[in-house]
Amino acid sequence: MIQEILKSAELELESLSSQDKINYNGLKEDVELAFKNIQAAMFPSHVNPENKSVAESLKLASEKLSEAIARLTNAEDAENFTVKLISQLPKIRRVLWTDIIAAYQGDPAARNPDEIILAYPAFTAISAYRVAHELFVMNVPLIPRIITEYAHRLTGIDIHPGASIGEYFFIDHGTGVVIGETSTIGSRVKIYQNVTIGAKSFDVAPDGSLVKGIKRHPDIGDNVVIYAGATILGGQTVIGDNCVIGGNVWLTHSVKSGRIVLNER
Repeated sequence: MIQEILKSAELELESLSSQDKINYNGLKEDVELAFKNIQAAMFPSHVNPENKSVAESLKLASEKLSEAIARLTNAEDAENFTVKLISQLPKIRRVLWTDIIAAYQGDPAARNPDEIILAYPAFTAISAYRVAHELFVMNVPLIPRIITEYAHRLTGIDIHPGASIGEYFFIDHGTGVVIGETSTIGSRVKIYQNVTIGAKSFDVAPDGSLVKGIKRHPDIGDNVVIYAGATILGGQTVIGDNCVIGGNVWLTHSVKSGRIVLNER
């Protein structure tokens, strides 16, 4: 009896999976390995456990990334996307250094930049975001989400690769932070744990499906501080420059520059 049940389940599962167009097995692992080697190339003295040279890290990263992208597109596009990303790594490294400086200047507990690179979960999440964002704007499929979800799994910080985030960005503590796909965040913004920059609601098409590709998330200006537990929602919501959003505030409307918004008691 059990053999018949096993055979029946096997045949049905094979029939269901026969419609799959791509074999994704190992793709996530290859992308994660590529990102780890990108990290090692950008910070070879900090996140390079095998002590590889920058050249070795770049070689392995480019091979794994190109192979992964080729499975989703084609060999020519994969090579072009990979070369373009690798050429952007010095720029990404320079921007990440501004994030390190923001963390060092913004957290009195930070003893030095090395501590931020090695011990702060936000740095891992922001590093993954900045690499993934470059691929996202190239319209590389799936790979950007795998990179940011890898960091999400490690840190509890969920940054969509489609978000646009300026320099000197700092997430303090970090656990539970969510930043949606169409969010824009200016320069020198500091966010604390459990902050959500999300969608207020979703437009629905006549067939009942969600409308995709529209602005759903807020815009945050420069020099903004958002304290723990704040929730800011909606594609029309704009937080002006130099604002302070207090802890546990719920916002679905815009705030003019220079304002302080506190939770009503």
